Amino acid sequence: MAKHLAGGTTVCVTVTPFDGLVLARSAFHHSVNYRSVMAFGAAEPVDGAAAKMASLERFIERLYPDRWQAIRQPDDAELARTSVFRLAFDEAVCQARTGSPVDHDADLSLQVWAGTVPVERRFGVPVDAPDLNVHASPGVVGDGLN
Repeated sequence: MAKHLAGGTTVCVTVTPFDGLVLARSAFHHSVNYRSVMAFGAAEPVDGAAAKMASLERFIERLYPDRWQAIRQPDDAELARTSVFRLAFDEAVCQARTGSPVDHDADLSLQVWAGTVPVERRFGVPVDAPDLNVHASPGVVGDGLN
């Protein structure tokens, strides 16, 4: 795939967070709440060890604040085996569904629960690696996971 992308192939990146279940009074009106984005553009390889290392550092620090300095950075062999791409998006489309169920007026008198069940996204309790040889507090992963 990396060789294919390196040729300037147009790519599509799609992200769709699932936000909740929508339960209506009729089967027809059941749904889900979501947000969806599709972005189209060209993938451009990031060349050079220094540029790749800087991109990987930004990626790690975005997900795991203050983690980069605590971990071993990629060695030359790992860096050579890693492809990094930047994406320049030319266009994007989005779609979302939010809110409560929309039932037919005739169904409003039915004695059945209707509403939404939100999805909660949160980090759970950290689980130590089985071969962990350091007993650090989970806080070492940064405030972004607390």
